[in-house]
Amino acid sequence: MQLKSQTIALSLLTVAALGVVAAPAAYAEKVDFDELREENLDKDAVNFDILRQRNLEKSEKVDFDELREENLDKDAVNFDILR
Repeated sequence: MQLKSQTIALSLLTVAALGVVAAPAAYAEKVDFDELREENLDKDAVNFDILRQRNLEKSEKVDFDELREENLDKDAVNFDILR
């Protein structure tokens, strides 16, 4: 009897684990990140393009393009390709 209840518990745990893994993967295929970005900008989210441009205009500026290239040379994640 105990073995049967352990088998059932293990089966339920497996099904739950598969649901946790499969649900985000199915949702991720449907997300249009460009559209989501535009929606967030419409909601007054931080516009990183404008922020980046302002930083480039400063006298003691951070050159994010150069920094990005340095990081890509160090095998950092390329978010442009990922997006």
